[in-house]
Amino acid sequence: MKKRIIASAIGALTLSTISMGAYADGHAVTACLITKTDTNPFFVKMKEGATAKAEELGITLKSYAGKIDGDHETQVAAIETCIADGAKGILLTASDTKAIVGPVKQARDAGLLVIALDTPLEPIDSADATFATDNFLAGELIGKWAAATLGDKAKDAKIAMLDLAISQPSVGVLRDQGFLKGFGIDLGDPNKWGDESDSRIVGNEVTAGNEEGGRKAMESLLAKDPAINVVYTINEPAAAGAYEALKAVGNEANVLIVSVDGGCPGVANVKSGVIGATSQQYPLLMASLGIEAISAWAKDGKKPENTPGKDFFDTGVALVTDKPAAGVESIDTKEGTDRCWG
Repeated sequence: MKKRIIASAIGALTLSTISMGAYADGHAVTACLITKTDTNPFFVKMKEGATAKAEELGITLKSYAGKIDGDHETQVAAIETCIADGAKGILLTASDTKAIVGPVKQARDAGLLVIALDTPLEPIDSADATFATDNFLAGELIGKWAAATLGDKAKDAKIAMLDLAISQPSVGVLRDQGFLKGFGIDLGDPNKWGDESDSRIVGNEVTAGNEEGGRKAMESLLAKDPAINVVYTINEPAAAGAYEALKAVGNEANVLIVSVDGGCPGVANVKSGVIGATSQQYPLLMASLGIEAISAWAKDGKKPENTPGKDFFDTGVALVTDKPAAGVESIDTKEGTDRCWG
């Protein structure tokens, strides 16, 4: 059964091989990139960054992706393939940040350097290092912006929470909880979403991080309370879907939508007014730094260091909006476009 699962999963993977280099021992250095999907612009840009850096350093890069966000079994199969191929390291954006810990341990025990990109594992030290946006801060920025934009009306807000997945991967929890804190809502257990008691929260629905999921989630929450006037979304594709659901009922002009990612389509949606504000992150930088770290590991066994005061390497975040709010640092869509990806 395990062999059939692995064979099926490998058949669904996207695989690309980049230029081959060798170190003093005469063995080629291979690195693996394993993303959640190969269609989300965030992961497309991540692959672009890893590919360019691998070509620069003469490393063979093999890239794998799940069929959909949440496809844990395919990621497990990819890790097993990377171990069998003798890779020096893996860059991983995990779909299930808890369940993947066992396979990651197998890779590390086999001598591979495993770096989590964007999405911390649980616990975070299950990987050798994490290169990521401060996802809690990303959420906090859009929460602060939404509260400041509403002003006194924030105390009577009706908030829809459009999250990622039922399994609550760390990236989804961090953004969700950061948003709520930024908005001024007391958290329950900060390690999960959905246990808050504030009556302003209409409910939580999952989106799988895509436009269709965002639309369906928004429709479900509108059925629960059509007076929703603030929408938190896990990412910009989900935000686009939420907007379409609001537009279908003629309420798009009365609702603040906030999001995270900072891809070029998302920044364009901020400029056009679909999204009020988004927190921009930098996937190309995450991936290129990851390849550099694997190269260093292959040469001398050196592991990357964390940003001082944090348990990961922070690759930065900036709030993008054309409607700045007092007390919330931001950049406009012109600068956001200059920095965007996808």
